[in-house]
Amino acid sequence: MRIAKSPHRDRSIRFMTIAIACTAIGLTLPGWSRSARAADPKPGFRAGAATSNISPWLGMSINGNMHDGKTTHIHDELHARALVLDDGKTKLAIIVCDSCMIPREVITNAKRLIRERSHLELDHVLISATHAHSCPTAGSVFQSDPDPEYLQFLAVRIADAAQRAINNLEPAKIGWGTGKNAEQVFNRRWKMKPGTIPADPFGKTNDRAKMNPGIANPNLVEPAGPIDPEVPVISVRSAAGQPIALLANYSLHYVGGVGAGHASADYYGAFADRTKELIEGDRLDPPFVAMMSNGTSGDINNINFREAHKPTPPYGRIKLVANELATEAVRVARSVEYHDAVTLDARAADLKLGVRQPNPEELAAAEATIARAKKGPDLSTVPELYARESILLSKYPKQVDVNVQALRIGGLAIVAIPCEVFVEIGLKLKAESPIKPAFTIELANGYNGYLPTKEQHELGGYETWRARSSYLEVDAASKITAKALDLLQELEKAR
Repeated sequence: MRIAKSPHRDRSIRFMTIAIACTAIGLTLPGWSRSARAADPKPGFRAGAATSNISPWLGMSINGNMHDGKTTHIHDELHARALVLDDGKTKLAIIVCDSCMIPREVITNAKRLIRERSHLELDHVLISATHAHSCPTAGSVFQSDPDPEYLQFLAVRIADAAQRAINNLEPAKIGWGTGKNAEQVFNRRWKMKPGTIPADPFGKTNDRAKMNPGIANPNLVEPAGPIDPEVPVISVRSAAGQPIALLANYSLHYVGGVGAGHASADYYGAFADRTKELIEGDRLDPPFVAMMSNGTSGDINNINFREAHKPTPPYGRIKLVANELATEAVRVARSVEYHDAVTLDARAADLKLGVRQPNPEELAAAEATIARAKKGPDLSTVPELYARESILLSKYPKQVDVNVQALRIGGLAIVAIPCEVFVEIGLKLKAESPIKPAFTIELANGYNGYLPTKEQHELGGYETWRARSSYLEVDAASKITAKALDLLQELEKAR
């Protein structure tokens, strides 16, 4: 028996034949499946952003000071803010966390989780802390120690932010530019009149620079270093023009002025809120994410020591700084050229750097100071605090691994350093980077204390005093800078 041909079957065969031919030459047909379009060998640029809440529970340690504090109130929620970029071959993730500093162990655990979930390469993930001094302790410094349970929670929530950003990936456009605000940054280290700087915690009188010398101090001579007023901005929009994310960078320490016992994201969190308001990014789906990363602010703060600020209520100064920076960042975002096709790349390397440990005589003196200290839960004097730091540093290895990272986003470069970086270093990297513009995110991928230049070490002062907050070898800055420039050169050659 002969089976009649179906006209519908013939049309189906012809349609499939045409579809295959169209696919071969890069065309698509109306109604053709999304999976077929996804098979295009030249996928476009995509981006996604998300946040995870990393707020502490009440009663947790707050660090950033020589004496420990405890959270009694959460003024504003703390977040890990993530931006993931995908050029079709390479993915990069940048995650900025509301934290004073995050030790490398926590960063490593978070990166491993991210890799297990998404196969993102470890070197392609940048995780930084903002250095707000009103956040829960994540790294042991002076008399503050972290809750181990919070460290596990923090690593998971950082990884969650990255995965949620990956889940939100969509066709996108990206642009970058640089704004400026010179009104909110001041070098906090000052050269003083001879004989007016007191002895350091070890009893020596060699310091020639003083941190936070006092407003309108008659003994001021001149700032010990420059400032960096630039506000680099990366802005990301969907293919349809909806804002996805804005990442800014500013070389300013925390602002402070929060309530006693308050957990707060400082001006970094206020910047994110104000930017969302200015860019009209409220109630979008997926939500718009703004983030402020810390530049090279190891010797920079918000105090004009020549003249006093007008008194402000709690959070008043934070709001002022956040509003000015958000206004400038949004102005830049609205003026830049957007690209729907950029390439991405990353490099990272560990340096073995020496640790400044006390010699036997210094260690003996530190132990004697602690033996004389008044017994109690806390040490009360600065010499006692630094004696304890010397004892703890004596147990450190002679060398530590310090991670240096560089990312390339189209014609833009980002350097990541796990220290509180002095501003001269950031300015040098911007000037000598083969990829321009470039900027640095500090306190990224770990915590290795202050990073003064060799010249600043010679001037002395708080940021150079040997402690877990400042322990790398004197030549660390030059070695880290050289490695960062090497990585940038590799990225430039690979373009």
